[in-house]
Amino acid sequence: MMNGGASVDKMAAVDGGVKDMYGEDSATLDQPVTPWTVSVSSGYSLLRDPRHNKGLAFTEKERDAHYLRGLLPPVVLSQELQEKKLMNTLRQYQVPLQRYMAMIDLQERNERLFYRLLMDNVEELLPVVYTPTVGEACQKYGSIYRRPQGLYISLKDKGKILEVLKNWPERSIQVIVVTDGERILGLGDLGCQGMGIPVGKLSLYTALGGIRPSACLPITLDVGTNNQKLLDDEFYIGLRQRRATGQEYSEFLQEFMTAVKQNYGEKVLIQFEDFANHNAFDLLAKYSSTHLVFNDDIQGTASVVLGGLIASLKLLGGTLADHTFLFLGAGEAGTGIAELIALEISKQTYAPLKASRKKIWLVDSKGLIVSSRKGSLQHFKQPWAHEHEPVKELVDAVNAIKPTILIGTSGVGKTFTKAVAEAMAALNEKPLIMALSNPTSQAECTAEEAYTWTKGRAIFASGSPFDPVEYNGKLNVPGQANNAYIFPGFGLGVIISGAIRVHDDMLLAASEALAEQVTQENFDKGLIYPPFSNIRKISAHIAAKVAAKAYELGLASRLPQPDDLVKCAESSMYSPIYRTYR
Repeated sequence: MMNGGASVDKMAAVDGGVKDMYGEDSATLDQPVTPWTVSVSSGYSLLRDPRHNKGLAFTEKERDAHYLRGLLPPVVLSQELQEKKLMNTLRQYQVPLQRYMAMIDLQERNERLFYRLLMDNVEELLPVVYTPTVGEACQKYGSIYRRPQGLYISLKDKGKILEVLKNWPERSIQVIVVTDGERILGLGDLGCQGMGIPVGKLSLYTALGGIRPSACLPITLDVGTNNQKLLDDEFYIGLRQRRATGQEYSEFLQEFMTAVKQNYGEKVLIQFEDFANHNAFDLLAKYSSTHLVFNDDIQGTASVVLGGLIASLKLLGGTLADHTFLFLGAGEAGTGIAELIALEISKQTYAPLKASRKKIWLVDSKGLIVSSRKGSLQHFKQPWAHEHEPVKELVDAVNAIKPTILIGTSGVGKTFTKAVAEAMAALNEKPLIMALSNPTSQAECTAEEAYTWTKGRAIFASGSPFDPVEYNGKLNVPGQANNAYIFPGFGLGVIISGAIRVHDDMLLAASEALAEQVTQENFDKGLIYPPFSNIRKISAHIAAKVAAKAYELGLASRLPQPDDLVKCAESSMYSPIYRTYR
């Protein structure tokens, strides 16, 4: 498969996992297709249609056939040259938000070029279209908003959500990413302006996982905001009211979930994104048995971290069960990761899940979670309340628990202090420190701090990217525990198998598939994740393992099972190479 578009097999169909009615899916790259919208696009309308627009890459023949003569300058450029020109332009911008806006502008006018650019330059552009830049974009979404990129469903639409869904022009939707904007990255309640997150995630579903763009639907549920700064902002684009809660919120979500299933069927994957803790766990528990649902903050984060931990054993030695884990942060991400680690330990050792949880300790804002606090703990924290005397400070918890692995999911920056890092280094020859909170400003520590405070001995990974750090003449390359390793391939695996539910074993399969992609060359650099430059290959292998597990569990509906699931995943991926028009 491609790092970009150049090495795609031209005889392979390029369906992106979902069939459409116009024959584009079954055509090979060498076969011409018709640029349908409601009617055949031509002339000025074709240049304004992002799905079919090729800009200056329209050939002489296409310009005659589609009434483009005179609407474009006479030069004909290749897609490669367009890409080179755009990258030169992007690199001239000094402000990340300017790059983000330039990429969104490209996506809105030339879809295939946008994805070709993103796929061929994924390591450079991933931080632009997603974290950390997307956080700033959401904060300023009201000011930079130009045209709708998804569906906004607000409390005003209660009772007619199905009608609103039908306003979206695409019918064959396979993946929905939905948020209510209450907990955007580590930035808190951004209300309606959280739309940047579903848009960004679905761009990655296409670029990294090969899901066709027309099969993706970003949705923001606007139930109000408790962010007073937004409520007072004259440019705020959402409802100007406090957040709905309780029964009103529950009924609104119930209507939404019912309408999605009614409109798009049983096999549409609904990804919950950046819901606050109290709603995220309840929604996942409520709908996991009736809908195909996935929470990236709980399950995706857990899967990518577990993948890194499995890979790290090559550097640390031993099995997962031999290690002791300490978390700072006991919300969606922390408890989700902890549970998946415990499941994997139980799978490997055949020990009861309750026993496997004893290897994992969590610290929240009130200190170490211990059994004496059980009466006041939220339900999702209670399984992690072990017998131990109360400990208030993180550094004291490190000295008391003696963890080999420290994981930060607190959403609070600078909480892995020098004292904490030095305590980890005193206990371990190779302390594994994972500062996972996003964006970069909220990371528990920086890569430079981790390497410097441990005298270059740490194995470090973070949620947002950090530059390599030189210490004592050795270049240390920090890993990035980015959910983008998991959710695009996971979604593709769900689609190619026709899975009707998500099972924990499918998440474990995704983690193991990710760990398998880390090479000895990566380990030699201290990396526990593979480079993003191979992301489509990684996604194909994850998709194959997830699909295989869905078939094994009897959750797959696309029968018979393909003989070669990796090949099936690769051949299902969307290609951004321009098509030839009749």
